Amino acid sequence: MILIVDDRPENILPLKKILELHSFSVDSAESGEEALKKVLKTNYAVIILDVQMPGMDGFEVANAIAGFSKARDTSIIFLSAVNTEKKFITKGYTSGGVDYLTKPVDPDILVLKVKTLHRLYKQQQELKETHKSLQKEIEVRKQAQEEIAGRMQELQSVLASLPQMAFTIAPDGRIEYVNEHWFRYSVDSTTFPQTHADDDVCKEWENYLKNGIEFTREIRLKELTTGEYRYHLLRILPIKQQGILVRWVGTFTDIHPQKLAADLLEQKVEARTKELLIKNLELERSNHELQQFTWVVSHDLKEPLRKIQILNDLIKEKYLTGNVEATAYLDRSINSSARMSTLINDLLSYSQLSTPALFQPTDLNSLLKEILADFEDVISRSKAVITVDPLPVLDTIPGRIRQVFQNLISNALKFSKKEIAPVIHIRAELIEEKEIDSKPSPDGNFCRIVVIDNGIGFDEKFMDRIFVIFQRLTDRASYEGTGIGLAIAKKNMDKHNGLITARSRVNEGSQFILILPVHQVNE
Repeated sequence: MILIVDDRPENILPLKKILELHSFSVDSAESGEEALKKVLKTNYAVIILDVQMPGMDGFEVANAIAGFSKARDTSIIFLSAVNTEKKFITKGYTSGGVDYLTKPVDPDILVLKVKTLHRLYKQQQELKETHKSLQKEIEVRKQAQEEIAGRMQELQSVLASLPQMAFTIAPDGRIEYVNEHWFRYSVDSTTFPQTHADDDVCKEWENYLKNGIEFTREIRLKELTTGEYRYHLLRILPIKQQGILVRWVGTFTDIHPQKLAADLLEQKVEARTKELLIKNLELERSNHELQQFTWVVSHDLKEPLRKIQILNDLIKEKYLTGNVEATAYLDRSINSSARMSTLINDLLSYSQLSTPALFQPTDLNSLLKEILADFEDVISRSKAVITVDPLPVLDTIPGRIRQVFQNLISNALKFSKKEIAPVIHIRAELIEEKEIDSKPSPDGNFCRIVVIDNGIGFDEKFMDRIFVIFQRLTDRASYEGTGIGLAIAKKNMDKHNGLITARSRVNEGSQFILILPVHQVNE
């Protein structure tokens, strides 16, 4: 759990969203007093603490937290927009902070620091649990050793009644006692049974004997009467009193039938495991496709539905009786509805397949025509001018590459200048290498597609942010959107083994550049 402490909610919200995107559980407090109350009730791995707050400032809160035993492993990161001098940074570290960051904070750097400190916190907790477990194990072993010491008088009678070979060994390695089953594999009580040439464990056993630790191995022993080598499980346990080795107790358990059965079962398991791995891979790919379908239903398929609603509204407002123009609008509405129904049916049918999405030759010209048809009403209202140069046929996953172009065109229409009609131009050329500035080549194996607009543009110093989910360079009041479109476009380009970047200046429009392989290999 991460705790963010800041007296200004507008500072807490973006940090909370960024950390939640990286699967962190996040709590918040708007004052030092509230933070202390929460620390007493909840264990936090990392506390992101604002320095300047009314009442208790960040340094006072950190000093108070340092006195809580349950917060001993909690790391504190100070944030400050004003107190950036060395003396304040020094005070932050002496107050118990592990880091001191000044605002504005780079969200990627902050996330990396939080991840590192969160991992260290988890490791500390795991070490504590391991320590407790080891302490318990030591206590159990001590009790067991004491019980063994008290029962050594009964040991030989117990070994004599066992159905397997049993024996005891003195600390110097001499055989002390063997039961009657021993003589099926050995001629006398002082000689170990003969093992298979591949199972010679004498040298290995000497190391265990020297170090006084348990020895367990599967070996094959030669039965004297039949000459057959049979699988046995050899276990030799050290018996200690007050930490001193007093003798060894060992057994040979015949596991020959089980071993043969296990070998056969292992072969079957290996074959079945291969089948399951293949099925699991298919399932993972299928699940990924289902996520894409969810996005398509919530985004791509809304445009035809909006068109139906707009046209039906026009019919209600302008036409009451049979009219040629009204009939035309109605026909367009019906066609859009049919198209929507067909598209949904196709997608739902595809989502039920277990095979992964495959690359296939895609005519980008036809795909762009469909996308522009979906934006027809927006283009008409904004008086946008869109020109598309001839585009090549590339191997793509059509549904995903559609999302890329739809997001780029949608942004170009959305982020246009006030009182100036959007002008969008899309061009393409083959290039030699998978690089943004690669030279053009008629026989190139890659295609560079550029989407150019005359919109509001952006400062290229924010390039790393525009493709990060929920990152916006404009305020929500002026331009709608969630900040997720370009992040989705980036993921789809990665799926196509391609690249995406942008070039722009404020108030001078933008160019979004796509690099796609001409041919793809289906895995």
